[in-house]
Amino acid sequence: MVRPVEPDPYEREPDLITHHAHNGTEHPYGYDPYDDRYDDRHEDAAFGAEGDDQYDEEPVEDEDGDKKKKDLTPKQRKKRRWKIIRRVLYAMFGLFVVVPAIAFVITYFLVDVPSQESVANLQSQPITLSYSDGSPMGKIAPAQGGSRVILQPGDIPEVVKHAVYAAEDSSFETNSGFDIGGILRAVYNNVTGGQGGGSTISQQYIKKATANEAPTLTRKWTELAKSFKMNNQMSKEEIITAYLNTIYFGRGANGIEAAAQAYFKKPAKELSASEASLLAGLIQGPSRSENEAYAQKRWNFVMDQMVANKWLNQADRTAAQYPTPIPKAQAKADDAGTLSLHIRNRVIDELEARGYDQDRLHQGGFKITTTIDPKAQKMAEESVAEGMKGQTDASLLNALVAVDPKTGGVVAYWGGPDWIENDKGQKVPANDWANIPHNPGSSFKAFDLAAFLKMGKGLGETFDGSNNRKFDGRTVRNAGESSSCGTECTVARATEISANTVFYDMVRNVTKVDPVADAAREAGVMTVDKGGKAKLSPDINIALGGGGTVTTAEDMAAGFATFASEGVRQKQHFVSKLTNSQDEVEFDETAPKGTPAFSDDADKSKQIAGNVTDALEKVIPYSKMKCPSGHDCAGKTGTQQYDFKDSDPVSYRERNAQTWMVGYTPSISAAVWVGGDGNKPLHDKGGKPIYGKTIAGPIWEDFISRYMTGKPSEKFGKVKPIGKDARSVPTTTVQKPPETTTPPETTSSAPPPTTPTEPTEPTETKPTKPTKPTWPTRPGPGTSDPLIPNREDP
Repeated sequence: MVRPVEPDPYEREPDLITHHAHNGTEHPYGYDPYDDRYDDRHEDAAFGAEGDDQYDEEPVEDEDGDKKKKDLTPKQRKKRRWKIIRRVLYAMFGLFVVVPAIAFVITYFLVDVPSQESVANLQSQPITLSYSDGSPMGKIAPAQGGSRVILQPGDIPEVVKHAVYAAEDSSFETNSGFDIGGILRAVYNNVTGGQGGGSTISQQYIKKATANEAPTLTRKWTELAKSFKMNNQMSKEEIITAYLNTIYFGRGANGIEAAAQAYFKKPAKELSASEASLLAGLIQGPSRSENEAYAQKRWNFVMDQMVANKWLNQADRTAAQYPTPIPKAQAKADDAGTLSLHIRNRVIDELEARGYDQDRLHQGGFKITTTIDPKAQKMAEESVAEGMKGQTDASLLNALVAVDPKTGGVVAYWGGPDWIENDKGQKVPANDWANIPHNPGSSFKAFDLAAFLKMGKGLGETFDGSNNRKFDGRTVRNAGESSSCGTECTVARATEISANTVFYDMVRNVTKVDPVADAAREAGVMTVDKGGKAKLSPDINIALGGGGTVTTAEDMAAGFATFASEGVRQKQHFVSKLTNSQDEVEFDETAPKGTPAFSDDADKSKQIAGNVTDALEKVIPYSKMKCPSGHDCAGKTGTQQYDFKDSDPVSYRERNAQTWMVGYTPSISAAVWVGGDGNKPLHDKGGKPIYGKTIAGPIWEDFISRYMTGKPSEKFGKVKPIGKDARSVPTTTVQKPPETTTPPETTSSAPPPTTPTEPTEPTETKPTKPTKPTWPTRPGPGTSDPLIPNREDP
């Protein structure tokens, strides 16, 4: 019996009659769907392609008899490229759309939106301060009681909300917690170097509530999810209320109610559109709240945006005036321990400038290690007390600041008492005289020297140092014959005796004004104060430290510290280290990070600073002061005369309003200012006019002596003279007779004074009293006049 043959299991079955080849309807794509190549061809066909003919090509032989695939036609290559592009687009869509969408949904359900009550608790941690040695200085407690008021939805007036919308998020009422357009604008600004973020009000609330401002994608991603969830769970009215109860406005004010009180002494519900715009404008920069130029710029922006969004009509905008806030109320430091209010404020100012405002510091429970040395601080306060003992002139004020030249750290800071009583018997914060600019007088001549040396000129160069010299019809005087040094006076000698005519001539005809200002800035004298007002607004009077040249005791100590550190500038600072409540270090400034000040070449900068020191060393013995035993020191006194009027008594006309002593050893630089609050003639306990060496000088000398006691002997390094060496120029004491000049006409009806003038501070031999000359016409108040000398110490 013949057994039937079993079919091969892999053998293809014959086509049925229903197949396209038999019923006259072939497959629309022209190939057999059972073919192994079906999947690829079907994919192409689905997108309008005709298939890839490379799969039908049989291998061909080349000239050597080797088999290879036939080259693709341009049409085939194009189809292949599009296939690759499609697959890449699929992958990108999945990676950048599908996956993020899934991740966002997961994040949405995992995160929670913090309540405003929890945020208030978070913002209530104390800030801890310590001295440089780690010993406790004190704490800044968070504002308590009426400083924070949690308003309820409906309590905030529309004008306030509109001002905030205009300043921060004009689409708040319609967006879903984040604004795609704003995010794209922020990205564009970051790429192009522009300004402005893309955060909505909801996002800002989350950022503030979580106290997390790290510039990371993780933080931003979570912030977006929380913002979106917040808008799903809360009404817009609830969100804006929570935001305005939480956001920081500066002046220690968290929330709109506290801000309204801090700036305008009124409740938020009474704020006008103009006042609300000022507060709203400060949200972006609360640390710059006292910078009037910045505040006005932001106020104008918000007011204009309110008009653009039809929340304010143009007529009201035109009529609106910038609202002047009440004077800043310095917050009392609760549980302050030994913390000085002035030091506290300087520390907070510095941290705000670095992006750590008080609100952020309280949120993080930060710990601040200051640069203040507790022993040096005590010495400074004792030296000031000793120097002011017995002084009967109630107008006399004082300040002392000491800076470590090696680090730039402020080791001692005295700006006067923290608190005083006003005329109503109330205890109010006192002015910080160490941070208020004054004319530095002749102490600024050190920077004249630096600018001169930078030009390659030396201390041996000579000028006419005689008295009563005329420049463009203006008479410049020295402080008497003891401060004059003949027609061939070296720069070194002129520095020693503080000859005004030499330095005025030097700046006017050699260095010019701007290079002197540049040298001061390079050394560390700041150009503007915290309020944005210029400290150095140079004119020709910069030669003698007058006119638009004003500076602070802190800046002068820092500037002279650059000479002490051999031309290396260390930026002065009060904070050496900042850590959060988990002891994580935010920044550490204990390691020196100085840079050459006067030249990119460190050796050149060192040589310039060394030559300045050579000149300033001789000032100390000439001014009847002494260096600490075993230590080198250098410095410069300075005075600025009272700006008298023709009607003032002649006895007032030679009196000074500001006096200085600024000097240094290799390890400490200190500036002492003794002066008055305004343009007032001042005198010492003997009734005589004060000079840099009469009160400020002894205070400086006492502090330096105390500070250096017990420290290893220090000497200044030696450098080569720049330019002409002063030691090669013979000293001349021949005096040029005063030039006969006709003073300009005066509009005053008062007769010219004829009473003999009081002499300047006597030298070893008291000179005969000269006859007082007729004073020329002087410029108006508020200017420094080279016609009248800084009554410098002889």
